[in-house]
Amino acid sequence: MSKRIARTATHLSGKLSPAPPAFPLSRRAFLRATTASLMLAATSPLFAQSASIVAVRVWPARDYTRVTLELEAALKYSHQLLANPHRLVLDIEDLELSGKLRDIVAKITANDPYIGSVRAGQFKPRVVRLVFDLKTEINPQVFALKPVGEYGHRLVLDLYPLNPPDPLLSLMDKQSLPADMVPRADEAGAAQTAPRSTAETRGRPDAGSETARAEARTAKPVITRMLTIALDPGHGGEDPGAVGRRGTYEKNVTLAVAKRLKEKIDAEPNMRTMLTRDSDYFVPLNVRVQKARRVQADLFVSIHADAWIKPSARGSSVFALSERGATSSAAGWLAKKENDADLIGGVNLGTHDKDLAKVLLDLSTTAQINDSLKVGRAVLAELANINDLHKAHVEQAGFAVLKAPDIPSILIETAFISNPEEEKRLLDEAYQDRMANSILKGIKAYFSKNPPLAKSKLASL
Repeated sequence: MSKRIARTATHLSGKLSPAPPAFPLSRRAFLRATTASLMLAATSPLFAQSASIVAVRVWPARDYTRVTLELEAALKYSHQLLANPHRLVLDIEDLELSGKLRDIVAKITANDPYIGSVRAGQFKPRVVRLVFDLKTEINPQVFALKPVGEYGHRLVLDLYPLNPPDPLLSLMDKQSLPADMVPRADEAGAAQTAPRSTAETRGRPDAGSETARAEARTAKPVITRMLTIALDPGHGGEDPGAVGRRGTYEKNVTLAVAKRLKEKIDAEPNMRTMLTRDSDYFVPLNVRVQKARRVQADLFVSIHADAWIKPSARGSSVFALSERGATSSAAGWLAKKENDADLIGGVNLGTHDKDLAKVLLDLSTTAQINDSLKVGRAVLAELANINDLHKAHVEQAGFAVLKAPDIPSILIETAFISNPEEEKRLLDEAYQDRMANSILKGIKAYFSKNPPLAKSKLASL
């Protein structure tokens, strides 16, 4: 029996087992040595070790709440939904019940729309259980992410409501234009000019005269229906975007500028906006496009802050989609970086709509790109009044977020967050306000020359 124990200890512990004694040992001494060897063997890689949590992050939002557990290693897990009351139970194998895991309790705030509270405990040996008490019935997505960027292994819980919020509802607060300014069904296929008042037409030549027809041809186009602008603050949640030397997160700057721009656009009598995100949470790139198409947006504007390896890079830029590759190596590099946002932010590949992504790519049209270039040039001209231009022309690349086939779409790099001077300006509320004003002026300049036509049938797909 003693020999069998000795052989087992040697097998389990390898080099950690004691060398054969050069002189006889008493039975008690031998057992003490064997026990020590077995204790050392328990620390060997051949024995499974509990992994610990690196970080816990919670991102509550109206669209959904995300809980992220960043782990030392990939672990097995399972989950189940319980009713009466509604709960989500998550079991994780080989997880250490550490203080960081208990920190999740403090991270659940009272204003979380879907989680009321959470409990963590040792369910059974080598299994930790988390119980989320829910405020309503939810549709959970639980998935693992491999290490990417600054993140290690992640276990993600996305808690979606059974009836997700409709982006159209966010536009209901903005009243429609008066009925006499909305194009009639038989006129929707072409841009309309505003009808002249009786006072304006009194004393003028008859409408059928050559003079009247000449005036109609040269009259400045007037927008005669409500314009819907989709504003897309880049990054968010798990995806911070670029980080400045002062520690400024791109996701916070883009949201601040977008909210200022939204306020200004909504103040216009014939314009309204939809934000793809209104707080700090992650939105997949294809969902951003879907939201814009859901509200049948007339324009999609994605707002970002540029970054480069050299802090001397500076200036504002505007980008449009390209059908045939990037117009410069820098534009191609930037498009790849922005398209990688899904990897950083964390997309559930099990539900990612690859078919829709392919449709969006296939339906991207030359007409959409041409319109995007027009609005891009109008915005770039206004940005030149408040900042240097990194490039004096609109660049093009394969940005995934610009691939709505029926919506002119541009991506604005407000400034270089990697440039200490421009990072400071991006944090300045007065500069953010000027930036929003410039973008609005560019948008208005574009639509003054290109009045919107009828809504595309593609928007209802």
